[in-house]
Amino acid sequence: MRHDAVIALLTRHGIQPSAQRVAVADYVLFTDEHPSADRVFAKVRKVLPVLSRATVYNTLNLLVRKGLLRELVLAEGKVVFDPKLERHHHFVDEATGRIFDVPWEALEVRKVTDLEDFEVAEYQVVLRGRRAQRRK
Repeated sequence: MRHDAVIALLTRHGIQPSAQRVAVADYVLFTDEHPSADRVFAKVRKVLPVLSRATVYNTLNLLVRKGLLRELVLAEGKVVFDPKLERHHHFVDEATGRIFDVPWEALEVRKVTDLEDFEVAEYQVVLRGRRAQRRK
């Protein structure tokens, strides 16, 4: 069922839904992870062994250009992709490298619009630390 929804979504955004693009989109647009291109390649290649690394990179870049995916640099030299387009912040667990979404309203950032000499188009807060252990 989701396969048909992915094809319809790609088509609505002017993307030719090849088998490779559908497979990449089916994973990356519905994951709660923030995968790198290499992670996308590894996951999707398990279901589509003929997939090339170049196709993954090209598809991810196309999805970003079409506004279906966000490209983030949350650590120096590490690009990840985020399917969640609504405003939110991120927490990077330094112990595991895992990235968590933080609801927009969970943080209060003030006076952004008061910055002189800057026209702020958008912003997000990236928190770093260790995820607290849950108490039982």
